[in-house]
Amino acid sequence: MQPIKMELAKPSQSPDNKCCFWERFWEGYFSKNQRRTFRERYGNVCWEDLKIRLNGCSLEPCSCLVTEPDPLNPKVLLWADVSYSDMEEIENTKAIPELERTLCCVLGVNIPEPRRRVLLELYVHTVLFCRESNFNREQTSVLLSIVKSMHQANTETPLNNMGHCYAYCSELLLCHSVRRPPFSISLFSSEDVTQILKYLLNTYFRHYNLYKYIFTPQVRLDMSFSYSGMPDEDPVTETVSSDGYGKKENEPETAEGEQPIEAMNTGPEVANTDPSPKSELRTIIQQEMREEMIHMSRQLEQRLKESADRLNSALTSLETNLQGKK
Repeated sequence: MQPIKMELAKPSQSPDNKCCFWERFWEGYFSKNQRRTFRERYGNVCWEDLKIRLNGCSLEPCSCLVTEPDPLNPKVLLWADVSYSDMEEIENTKAIPELERTLCCVLGVNIPEPRRRVLLELYVHTVLFCRESNFNREQTSVLLSIVKSMHQANTETPLNNMGHCYAYCSELLLCHSVRRPPFSISLFSSEDVTQILKYLLNTYFRHYNLYKYIFTPQVRLDMSFSYSGMPDEDPVTETVSSDGYGKKENEPETAEGEQPIEAMNTGPEVANTDPSPKSELRTIIQQEMREEMIHMSRQLEQRLKESADRLNSALTSLETNLQGKK
């Protein structure tokens, strides 16, 4: 299926949110040095020219525009997704296939394969972790809801929001470790919070990009630029004869291998014509690219030289130690 080219929706900027959504998008796809080099060459970024091409092979419909994700508001999740009776059923289930079927019904996992298998594996390992940690029913229910909310925050946008998801997970754990009703409850101790964070870092956040890749459409950046002060070139229309060789209708016939006098005389005139603005821009860009490639090749040669020097020094010291032992 061919990729669908989509245009970004312009975000609504609020005075409370100082960090623009598209600036976070810009910072997520380019490094700091790349952004600085881009602004030095082309000026500030025009966000209206940014376009995204979504991969059409995704199972979700790609007709929606990529918009700013909803703000993440932590709240108490006790019995929000898993009720007390559901926890009784989960506790009584010991076999992994039966536990997967139970969690699929309780948490409403109605997505096609292979994402269904990946999500059920995430929930099953969360339940097994709760059993190893001797968590009670309330703690297990809350942790399952935290993992579900964190995963939803991750997959609601194809952009990189790992920092926001980790902060959201930390705030959710804080809502269930401090007694401050009705805003938070004391359900986890500080040791439990540390253990849970360590588990999530070693499991979910370690494979964060893989979850993002599986559950969100693939995003490719397609940028178009408009340069001020450069007029658009008028297309040159040429009269092409029916035989496809570009002769004019009244052009005289010449012998094979000979050229018309008009064609021979037009050579110097074409060579003396002024280059178009786009050709000048192309020349500038090619020159900048050559300079950048020369700079990168010099850096690579320097790094290779330093690596070779370190290797030679290590071999020299090793040979000295061997000679000293003899």
